[in-house]
Amino acid sequence: MAYLMGIDLGTSSLKTIIIDETGNVKAQSARAYQFATPCGGYAEHDPREWWDACCETVREAIGACGAPASEIRGVSFSGQMHGAVLLDKDFQVIRPAILHCDARSAEQVEKIKEALGPEKVRELVMNPVYTGFLLPSLMWVRDHEPENYAKVRYAFLPKDYLKFKMTGEVSSDYSDASATLAFDIRKNCWSEEILKAVGVPMDFFPRCFGTAEAAGTVCRRAAEATGLSTSTVVSAGGGDQVMQSIGNGIIKAGQASANIGTSGQVSFQSDAPILNPALSTNTFCGYEKGRWFTMGAIMNAGLSLKWFNSLFERADYNQINEQAAKVRPGSGGVVFLPYLNGERTPHVNPNLSGMFLGVNLNTGRPELTRAVMEGVAYALNQCIEVCGDLGLKADTMVASGGGARSGPWLQIQADIYGIPLKVADTEEQAGLGSAIAAGVGAGIYRDIEDGCSAVVRYKDLTVVPDEENHKIYQEYYQLYKDTYTASREVLQRVTLMGRRQ
Repeated sequence: MAYLMGIDLGTSSLKTIIIDETGNVKAQSARAYQFATPCGGYAEHDPREWWDACCETVREAIGACGAPASEIRGVSFSGQMHGAVLLDKDFQVIRPAILHCDARSAEQVEKIKEALGPEKVRELVMNPVYTGFLLPSLMWVRDHEPENYAKVRYAFLPKDYLKFKMTGEVSSDYSDASATLAFDIRKNCWSEEILKAVGVPMDFFPRCFGTAEAAGTVCRRAAEATGLSTSTVVSAGGGDQVMQSIGNGIIKAGQASANIGTSGQVSFQSDAPILNPALSTNTFCGYEKGRWFTMGAIMNAGLSLKWFNSLFERADYNQINEQAAKVRPGSGGVVFLPYLNGERTPHVNPNLSGMFLGVNLNTGRPELTRAVMEGVAYALNQCIEVCGDLGLKADTMVASGGGARSGPWLQIQADIYGIPLKVADTEEQAGLGSAIAAGVGAGIYRDIEDGCSAVVRYKDLTVVPDEENHKIYQEYYQLYKDTYTASREVLQRVTLMGRRQ
């Protein structure tokens, strides 16, 4: 029996999963961690902590699986997207990685827009130019830490650091590279025109593979650190959204998913790159050439609930679900805007803050808890709405991430979206997608479609929208959008004032 390993590098934890070739989960292991916020709007993480977590969880998973390491035929990675990992000529980490939720590079965002101009941004970048993406973060280092920038030899994504440590080879993949703002989305290659315009050397960026292509094998040093065999094939992997889609079986044009992880995404698969003239969504490369996906992304999804829970005596998630389930749709008139660290779709504004509206003497923790869940779902519904305006629609969606493990939150999503939701049978969809990619690279499956057919299964459950609740939520959803419109300038002023203190 062949075994396959998927490693999911998230913002708040790293998870390792081992499956057999038919998709049965044989072992799992996880490590939680916390990124650093040295000052307001900053988000950093030492990549070496990720590698430590990777080694620990891989060893634990191998031990729990009980199979010899030689029977783990392939390993691959899913990773948080956009972040900047910088290495010197000796492959040493230069500084902490700047993460996707970092907002420091607003000045560099404007420099990119100025250097390219609006038409070239649409034509070449095809995405909003936003803080936290690799290119503006790299330019921030150039402008503010010239002594560190002078050392840069390699610039790549968070999961690529783990892949480098695992193989000893520097590489990336089309999906993750396309989310750097330095990549040609249509041609699947680093963009000489973009990089020349902003004065960043093209040779900083590594060779790219398809997600399921073999990028090497486990090197001797990694084998000693993890317990894996040097015969294990390492596939290139991809950004978390692509890997979640694979783990959910969402790989064909017209299929869609809604994910509530630390951040949140609504993703539609397509067989052509979709240009949004407003640049309020993202279009990135898929798991191989000739495939793309368009997504609306929000900055604070599960992170909103985690933040809210941290303000009080912490409740476990069973208690949180019980509290939310007892409150009627609309949370007693309370509306939550989940802009705790700015927002991407559709506002593309890092200088926003969150807010509760409609708090009164009858408002308690249960109402606020449900309002947070609803606010996140409103934000994702706005993503669905924007994608719909681009012609991207789905009759059903697959819900994933932590939000898919909460019965009340699933029903809230279905009721707000007005779309039936399916849920994959495995909770760790990004890890499962990585294991499928590992299986293709190792020759266990012919291709990603074959791997999904062998592995992906769904719960015997479809969450159907309640029509009465949907009507109630349509009113609240409009109120949610009106609240932002009325408060936008104040929210931005308050955010910027707070950062000056």
